[in-house]
This record gives sequence, C-alpha cells and structure tokens, in this order.
Amino acid sequence: MSQNVKNNSEPFFSLKNLKLLTWPLDSNNPISVQVLGICSALAVTAQLKPALVMAVSVTVVTAFSNLIYSLIRNTIPSRIRIIIQLVIVAMLVILVDQILKAYVYDVSKKLSVFVGLIITNCIIMGRLEAFAAANKPWQSFLDGIGNGIGYGIILLILGFFRELFGSGKLYGYNIIPENFYIHGYENNGFIILPPMALIMIGIIIWIQRGRNRKLIETR
Repeated sequence: MSQNVKNNSEPFFSLKNLKLLTWPLDSNNPISVQVLGICSALAVTAQLKPALVMAVSVTVVTAFSNLIYSLIRNTIPSRIRIIIQLVIVAMLVILVDQILKAYVYDVSKKLSVFVGLIITNCIIMGRLEAFAAANKPWQSFLDGIGNGIGYGIILLILGFFRELFGSGKLYGYNIIPENFYIHGYENNGFIILPPMALIMIGIIIWIQRGRNRKLIETR
C-alpha cells in the first residue's frame, strides 16, 4: 500500500519524519510484522559479525535505493519501473560487495552469495514500490534507514543468541568460561542450524504480537 507523506515546509526531523525511522523498529518491523527478508535472516545469523555486516549492508542499500528512486521517479515510465528499480539496487549491491571484499574479506566470504541476493530482497523492492515511488527523497531516505535498521535489529538478536549458545562466543571472542565446559556444559549445535533460526523468529513474532494486540487485529 502506498504511503504518501506531505511536507511542503516540514522540518527535516519533524514528528512525522521521525516516525518513518521508528515505526519499522517495532510496530511495522519488516521481519517480525511484515514477514519479509526471512531467508537471509536464517542464513547469516549463526554468528554476530556476519549478521551485523549484513544488517548494515541492507540498511545502506535500502536507504540509498529509496533516495535515488524517489529523485527520478517522475521521469520513469511506469512500464519499466521494475527494471529501473533492479538496476539501482544492483548497482548499490555491487558497490557494497566490493567494499566488503576490500575491508572485511573474511566476513564477505562467510556471507558468500547472500550479499548478491540483497538485489532480490523483498524488503528493498517492497519499500521502493510502497514508499519511494510516491514520496519525496528525504522521507524515502528515512524510510529506507528505518526499515534497514528494523531488519538489522532482528538479525542482531538472532546472531547474539545463536553464537552465544551455539558456539560460546560473541563476535568471535570466547564468552562462556572454560570452567563451564569442564563441569559438563556443552554448546548447543542445533541453535546454529537454520531451522532454529526460523523457530527463534517465530518466537519473536509471537512475543511481539502478544504484547501488541493491534498487530493481530490488523494482520
């Protein structure tokens, strides 16, 4: 559904604009409410570092693709709008991929094809169609940042618990004391498998909708 923001002389950080940043963090979260971007959430959250890098990458691509598309939306024939959207997203994903290979090559290898698959991430294409196609550049940019951060929050939650209880580490550093293992503690190998990530997302959705009844009534 298209959301139209009117702001002839509206301040850059008005309450309406700030809502574009905060709304996707909770009540309209891309993963836990809209149920988008699940595949990458399952694949890259076995460790916290790849989850963080993917979260930042998607936020950058979503924000700038929204901005660029909003700037040129009135010059694009409707029959080729999807092609233009894909070209914009692909260009940004290639740039992000090259930056990752240059500065965090080890993480880039772990993310593997999933960086390239950002091109088909339904969160990004959804925001281009639902928001950037009908709103001004600044609002579109904020919407992209908000949805990217909302997506990233879920990835970081999953990465935190999966790495901590699956490997006894966080960001690659040992967290669980060695004495725990001496006394019989074992890492949970199941939690780092994709099915457990799906179960954890289900738990997050259940908790969120349990404390916000409006999500159940409107979905």
